[in-house]
Amino acid sequence: MSEQDGAPEVWPTRDSTVVDASVEDVMAVIADFAAYPEWSASIDAAEVLSTGADGRPDRVRFQLRAGAIVDEYVLVYSWSADHRSVEWRLESSTLQRDQRGSYRLEPVEAGTRVDYELEIALTVPVIGSLRSRAQRRILGDALSELKRRAESR
Repeated sequence: MSEQDGAPEVWPTRDSTVVDASVEDVMAVIADFAAYPEWSASIDAAEVLSTGADGRPDRVRFQLRAGAIVDEYVLVYSWSADHRSVEWRLESSTLQRDQRGSYRLEPVEAGTRVDYELEIALTVPVIGSLRSRAQRRILGDALSELKRRAESR
C-alpha cells in the first residue's frame, strides 16, 4: 500500500555499526532516557513513566522534533535478561500509527556491534523533501549519535 491509496506511510530501517565501547557502556547509554536530549538531535524531551520489576524503564514518553515532524509519543520497552538487547513498541502517539524497534548488542574485538531495527508507520503521509530530511534525522542519525555518545563516556 502507498500514501496514494490512503494507507499509512511506513518508514523501515535496519543498520549496524561497531562502537568502541563495552556492551555494558552502550546499553547504559540506550537505557539513560533522561539524557537523550543531550545527544539525540531529534529528541527534545524524554521522561520515564514507569519501571519494571528489574528496575529498568518500561514506559517512556518522548517529544520529537525533526524538521517539520513534531510528535509526542510513549514507547513500551522489553529488556533481555542478558542485557544485550532491548525491543520497543508504540503505546500512544500524536503522529504515529505504529512503531517497533530494537537494539541488539554483541561483543566484538573492536568493542560492540550494534544492530538497530526500526519501523515507523505514520498516520499521515509526508511529502518529498520533508520526508527525506525527517527520515535522515529520525532514522539515519540514530546509530551515529548513539556511537558518538557511547564512545565519549
